[in-house]
Amino acid sequence: MKIRIVTPNEAEAYNILRLEALLDTPDAFAVLYEDALNKPIEKTRSQLASEHSVTFGAYDADKLIGNMTLARNTVPKMNHRASIVAVYVSPAYRGTGAADDLMEKLMEYAETWEGLEQLDLMVASHNLRAKNFYLRYGFEKYGTEIHAMKTGDRYIDEELMVKFIK
Repeated sequence: MKIRIVTPNEAEAYNILRLEALLDTPDAFAVLYEDALNKPIEKTRSQLASEHSVTFGAYDADKLIGNMTLARNTVPKMNHRASIVAVYVSPAYRGTGAADDLMEKLMEYAETWEGLEQLDLMVASHNLRAKNFYLRYGFEKYGTEIHAMKTGDRYIDEELMVKFIK
């Protein structure tokens, strides 16, 4: 398995994995599958090219099987912070260390980003596997956003987590 930055030229592969994620674990993402289907590929290319975010991909040979994005806050009073978003590993590759490899690469990168002091993330309160994963990497819960998302008439709470890197 290889971990590297996903390039704008790989927007199609990223979109395929993103659609898989939205079908596989819809409660983990605010985006709806139907909306992602209609997202122009140019927008994905632009996001992958942004200087304010970086997406790491886990590859089995040339196949993208997992991803994790670090998005820097661009507001001047908040640019010491970045959020970890769009975390996903295909079911067949869970338990193989792909998520660990992605997180380690992301953390290495975060420590080189000048002025970055903390990493934030949100995780569905009922997703124990993901919460335990983040706790292993030193993230701490600092709050809960009640009714963060709503699907139909069902609400999903999200736990807010932080890790200080400097």
